[in-house]
Amino acid sequence: QVQLVESGGGLAQAGGSLRLSCAASGHRFSDYGMGWFRRAPGKDRDFVAAIAWTNGGTTYADSVKGRFTISRDNAKNTVYLQMNSLKPEDTAVYYCAADYMGRAQRILREYDYWGQGTQVTVSS
Repeated sequence: QVQLVESGGGLAQAGGSLRLSCAASGHRFSDYGMGWFRRAPGKDRDFVAAIAWTNGGTTYADSVKGRFTISRDNAKNTVYLQMNSLKPEDTAVYYCAADYMGRAQRILREYDYWGQGTQVTVSS
């Protein structure tokens, strides 16, 4: 069992930056692949970024590539999402998720554990 708690959301202006954190507790955090998803108002939960356990390999949605960076600190049981050059369309609730198989997954249903989410609002 893994518990995930996101933090770092808030209000930012377009062009600004925020860093989200996801603190994990429970079973061996370093074994899990970690991902970030987001749900904008009236839309489905969409993939943002993911990082694998084995080699730290990453994958990103096209909409955030070059602007967002996912990283992890296994010693702190924490995964981060650095968000730069924010746009109003990045406004959403952001969720972190853990994959027991340790992969960098882009598919929502492959994840085993989810946090409660943190709101990010970007003003124009």
